[in-house]
Amino acid sequence: MSWGRAWTIAKRDLSSGFRGLRLLLVCLFLGVGALAAIGSLTSAIQGELDSQGQAILGGDIEVELWQRMLNEEELAFLEEYGTTSPGYRLQAMASTPDAAVPVELKAVAANYPMYGTLLLQGGVSAEAPSAGEAYLAEGAAERLDAQPGDVITLGTQQVTVAGIIEEEPDRLSEGFALGQTVIVPLDLPEQAGLVAPGSMFQTKTRVAFAGDDDPDTVVEALEERFPEVSFDTRTRNRASPGADRFVSRMGEFLTLVGLAALVIAGIGIGGGVNSYLEARRNSIATLKILGATSADIVRIYALEIGMAALVGAGAGLLAGVLVTPLLANALGSLLPVTTDFVIDPWALGRALAFGLLVALVFAAPPLARAKQFPAMALMRARVSPLAQAWRGAALPVGLGIAGIVALAIVGSNNPELSALFLGGAAAILGFLALLGRAIRWAATRAPRPADPIVRAALANLHRPGAATGSLVTALGFGLSAFVLLAGVQSSLDGNIQRSVPERAPDYFVLDIPRDRVEEFRGVITDVSEDAVIETVPTLRGSIVAFGPEGNMTRVSEMEEGREGTWGLRGERGLTYSDVIPSGNVVTSGEWWEDGHAGEALVSVDEELAAAAGIAIGDLVTVNVLGVDFTARVANTRRIDWESLGFNNVWVFSANTFETAPHNLAATIEMPEGTDTSGLLRTLVNAFPSSSVIEVGPILTEARTILDQVSLAILAAASVAVLAGIAVLLGAIAAARAARIYDTVILRVLGASRGQLLALQFAEFGLLAAVLATVALAMGSGVAWLVIVQLFEFDWLPDWTEILAVLGGGLVLVLAFALGASLPLLRARPAQTLRSL
Repeated sequence: MSWGRAWTIAKRDLSSGFRGLRLLLVCLFLGVGALAAIGSLTSAIQGELDSQGQAILGGDIEVELWQRMLNEEELAFLEEYGTTSPGYRLQAMASTPDAAVPVELKAVAANYPMYGTLLLQGGVSAEAPSAGEAYLAEGAAERLDAQPGDVITLGTQQVTVAGIIEEEPDRLSEGFALGQTVIVPLDLPEQAGLVAPGSMFQTKTRVAFAGDDDPDTVVEALEERFPEVSFDTRTRNRASPGADRFVSRMGEFLTLVGLAALVIAGIGIGGGVNSYLEARRNSIATLKILGATSADIVRIYALEIGMAALVGAGAGLLAGVLVTPLLANALGSLLPVTTDFVIDPWALGRALAFGLLVALVFAAPPLARAKQFPAMALMRARVSPLAQAWRGAALPVGLGIAGIVALAIVGSNNPELSALFLGGAAAILGFLALLGRAIRWAATRAPRPADPIVRAALANLHRPGAATGSLVTALGFGLSAFVLLAGVQSSLDGNIQRSVPERAPDYFVLDIPRDRVEEFRGVITDVSEDAVIETVPTLRGSIVAFGPEGNMTRVSEMEEGREGTWGLRGERGLTYSDVIPSGNVVTSGEWWEDGHAGEALVSVDEELAAAAGIAIGDLVTVNVLGVDFTARVANTRRIDWESLGFNNVWVFSANTFETAPHNLAATIEMPEGTDTSGLLRTLVNAFPSSSVIEVGPILTEARTILDQVSLAILAAASVAVLAGIAVLLGAIAAARAARIYDTVILRVLGASRGQLLALQFAEFGLLAAVLATVALAMGSGVAWLVIVQLFEFDWLPDWTEILAVLGGGLVLVLAFALGASLPLLRARPAQTLRSL
């Protein structure tokens, strides 16, 4: 039979629509649609980050340093490549006679912005503020109740509000802010006494290239020219590493969720195709009797299934494209993404290829089974079920799996994670297949219950033609998806609602003069005598060298990317103490005595020490404000990073930095119900050069971000849950023909409608009871991997919520099972027996 003739027959068979292939359509629609939307959105965001790199960064490269500007030699090196624009970044307090608020002070040069456009309210394009002026973010203006023309105080200087910021072109590259932005001229922080020696501030020098230099090459040349300086650099190619990392990680996770939905849908595809071919069993047998070969049968039904797969996948692609602007609009406040329709050929082609390959893998076995059996065997399939025929499907299934693996790994930003996911999905499928066999085996050997309903339900699990295997797979995946969703959602809620608020202080205060610490305590205790105040010295420095005396390793000569050694690179927060910091535990060595006056000593985080090979007795050299200090490692300690207090990798003995200028930082915890309305204003008046960070607004912003992450996970996981429900319905529908036969026979033998419903309930109840434990283990295990390994949050599930969701899933399963049984009860025995 030619392909043309096969298409003619297939087209006639499909003339009434895809009635028997609706499950295939729904499953492919869900899986391909999810992958298309995720791929298009990720591509759109990444495209905006790449195309707007210069504007987002504010230059072609950016060089950051702590507590100093670039010196003349460093600046001259950068000026060889183009125009430089220096600036300060620091926490400060802005105040009026009636209010005081913490702000992120951004001091910029006269040529700011070199790229992009700074817009003020009213759509006015602006340059850097003039002397004595400031631009305020809308939130800062609201809290200060300040309008253009009003006067505010920053440190010891008064400035005039020259405008309210509507759009800050480099906002995304600045990272997570601890306050609302205030843009001021470059010289204001020094005039206001905010950048004295020892103060906590950053400098950012941006370069706009005069030629077509490669940013990465320039950064390499800078680091090679000044190997001992701990520059923190960024380029236009990675203008916002945090956003890049977030997009990459979230995109990878959502892609895996989409693949999971497609794998679950694949089970439904297999069941749907099997059910479709079963319904056409007589047609296939008739075609064979009339002379059609097995190859002809494959051509006809492969065309039908392929056409249905293309329609379902095409509808999914269209839905993915249509939903992308809605997703982009939801993320518009966090990331630069166009809200127009996004047509990314690679993302759409990848989603389509995934869908068709999954359809091939799961549709090939039932098609091969229909191909290989003779006409008489097909006609007798009702009373003599066909055996599984995997040999004929081995080649297409193998090719399909190879294609899925290649596509998942080659197109992934994290091939290891994709490979791990695919291996895990294969392992779960294999486990559920073995579990289905085990349940059938156990049912054959279980004692015969006295109750006839239970006895018949048990027999239904292992009788010839029983759909136990497909039901176990469908129920296992579906219930596991419910548990996964509940585990991820409740654990994120736990991180948002329980972990952070319980441990967070009310305020952080920076740059408290060392000689005025008692005065500072007095200001706080005047508001509440029960306030808990913790102060620590704060310095910034870079680790120069470490190791045994006489054989120290220089950090500048270490290989890049050495895992776990982040605490050696760049500018690090430093402190000193004669007592063990709160929440820290010494794990090796001994802490020095109070008032230690001998050789300078240092305590190191145990994880860093293990990764870098630092041992007790080694020396560590650190550079602070251009001066080297050397201390001997006295001990290692375990740090409680979740305490939200002052945690430092390096803690030195108090005598180490006697000559280094520095200030103190403090945390303040107020008793619940304390009126702190005038505290900020009092602190500003008493300590104008200090800055206060309110923890409440930061936690609110963090909760908002986590809520958005949680919503994205919920939406993506819902697709997998919907696919699981579709698969379950398909598995129940696939066995309907056999169940009609069983139901009619039982009714002829005298069974009542109530007994038949009880039989269905008992059969599905037995399966659900066994699979509930399996689903709880699998779903919570995958949820733990997502929360702890992928997103690096704490594992804080609400087991009550998880068990409630699992219970709801079980009720839903039983409701579907009983709902599918109702049409069986309406079957007329005489009419049904004549059609067999």
